[in-house]
Amino acid sequence: MTRSELNRVQIYLRKTFGHPEVTLKPGRTRDGMAEVMLGDEFIGTLHRDEDEGEVSFTFTMSILEEDLPELPNMAPQPVASARPVVVEQKRPRRVAKS
Repeated sequence: MTRSELNRVQIYLRKTFGHPEVTLKPGRTRDGMAEVMLGDEFIGTLHRDEDEGEVSFTFTMSILEEDLPELPNMAPQPVASARPVVVEQKRPRRVAKS
């Protein structure tokens, strides 16, 4: 990845996450990988891909189970179904002519 690409993606991530401390550090490998940091904490990796002249970037964030907060004792919540929700639309009322 070029320095220009890193800067552009860094600006994009800062704007997207609303956090000015997102930074990208070029990786030490030749595969073009960069480290994504939040302050001084490593949060993921960024890879550049080029396919048929189109360039894209993939941000991968791994979350360790031990880093997740505990939930308060609550009854398990059902998982939302994959079925689409059908919303009925009300027809406009007709106004009687006088």
